[in-house]
Amino acid sequence: MTKTRFITRPYDPAVSTRLVAEGYSRPVAQALAGRNVISRSDMDTAFSALVSPKSLPGAGRAAQLLADALMRGDRVAVVGDYDCDGATACTVALRGLTMIGFSPSRLCYFVPRRLDMGYGLSPVVVDTLCEENGKPDLIVTVDNGTTSFEGVARCRELGIRVIITDHHLTGRELPEADCFVNPSAPGSLGCPLLRNLAGVGVFFYVLIALRSELRSRGLFSGRPEPNLASLLDLVALGTVADVVPLDRNNRILVAQGIRRLRAGRGSAGLGALFSLATQNRRPLSTLSVKDLGFALAPRINAAGRISSMDIGIECLLSGPDSAMGHAQRLEAINQQRKDIEQGMQAEAQELLEHMDLGSRKSLVLYHKNWHQGLVGLISSRIKEQVNRPVIAFADVGEGLLRGSGRSVPGLQLRDALESVNSTRPGMLLKFGGHALAAGLTIRKKALEDFSEAFEETVKAAAGQDTFTQEILVDGALSPEEFTFRLIHEIDSIVWGQNFEAPLFANTFHVVHQQLLRGGEHLRALVETGGQTLEAVFFRHGELLPGTARLAFRPDVNEWQGRRTLQLLIENMEE
Repeated sequence: MTKTRFITRPYDPAVSTRLVAEGYSRPVAQALAGRNVISRSDMDTAFSALVSPKSLPGAGRAAQLLADALMRGDRVAVVGDYDCDGATACTVALRGLTMIGFSPSRLCYFVPRRLDMGYGLSPVVVDTLCEENGKPDLIVTVDNGTTSFEGVARCRELGIRVIITDHHLTGRELPEADCFVNPSAPGSLGCPLLRNLAGVGVFFYVLIALRSELRSRGLFSGRPEPNLASLLDLVALGTVADVVPLDRNNRILVAQGIRRLRAGRGSAGLGALFSLATQNRRPLSTLSVKDLGFALAPRINAAGRISSMDIGIECLLSGPDSAMGHAQRLEAINQQRKDIEQGMQAEAQELLEHMDLGSRKSLVLYHKNWHQGLVGLISSRIKEQVNRPVIAFADVGEGLLRGSGRSVPGLQLRDALESVNSTRPGMLLKFGGHALAAGLTIRKKALEDFSEAFEETVKAAAGQDTFTQEILVDGALSPEEFTFRLIHEIDSIVWGQNFEAPLFANTFHVVHQQLLRGGEHLRALVETGGQTLEAVFFRHGELLPGTARLAFRPDVNEWQGRRTLQLLIENMEE
């Protein structure tokens, strides 16, 4: 059983006091101080405060190659990825290069089909791209390519130049591309604020560098320079969707993108998706970071998971006349995704019932009927439930299994797979990813051996407290601090990975409670300091004790025109 304990996030009281003097409420000031914010100026999200593209190694070289391609009239193909970051990066590339001056007739894009091509610039992707679109002069990858050694080699055989733009963790060696732009690559550690860019952010920076390069060549003489800020709504969506750390630079990108969307100056496709996701109950001016991560991103991701990401990209590229039609297709695909995922989740729970969870530090799950595009969601759900690294596999035919894994803080998943690959050469046919999320391919007959090898690696890497769930909280709220004003103040700030929204913890008396949807969720009425509040504990199927210390976020519940304050419970301390 996972133990859970709350730890109050350390902060400097003097800094918190200064932030209160600068206009923040006491709870938000404490939260910001605990996230190393020193003054209100640290929260400046003006576009002018962005780190310069000159700080991103390779961006200048990529700009030169793209400028040369533009001047020669080369055919350029953008190779993307089948998640939301990849889709937004591909769209930013296509729209941005067109704005810069590339003819649409000389641009095309290709996204590998998840179900039969896998991830990245592989030889089959290169050959299929050439067959379907004609051989390009230059291939630009977005959000992929870091491990595409064979695909880059195939390009060289065909005389195709390659620019790789990516952000995934790299190994000791890099593909022999004409240019490599990756803030996670060796030699890119000089600017920490760019190390956390998502794939879409990396290519946005390349576009800024390209505009500067073309300016120096005099290509904008007599015509206005393109306004690349018009792409920031897409940059914001991809950055939030990929759950990269929201350092100051990423917060600027996200804040600027949200402002454009709220003002109605964003992608028509995103506007249509928002209207469907909220069932027209909210105007676009109320859009928040949560909407990007929990409403828009899943609908884009659904296309890549169970259909074709081309549908998602076409929605992002669409104009006002066709946006709603594309959005409705995505809405239908997302509903299909939900239905399939619900069945897989039930099957995963059945597998857990036959496992000795107390003796294992990791879980490897497989079901013959699982959809390979949704195993990552299953890994994520089970990881949240058991607080262990989890890898779920689906059968992809020809004796192969493709898996997607999720890990816990303190245990780097890609490093664990690298260790397995080193100690069991040939077991992993392909792998890659981040610290907390990764993908891999193995032979079906190697499943049991991989499960044990992975377990051994995790046991060796895990520390004494790795599997104790320590929840950082930002202290307690006093009864008078449970207000709509506090919620509005919190919602006005861009929060995200490594800059999480404030999480408070109070001891409550449980006045009333009931399980909902067959025990899937819990709704309660709780009291603290004479203040009685409604509370919801999603994905919690057990009743609370009479008195409980709960970690929560204050939220607004809107129903039939009535607004009430409620608590979204995140966890309970044992």
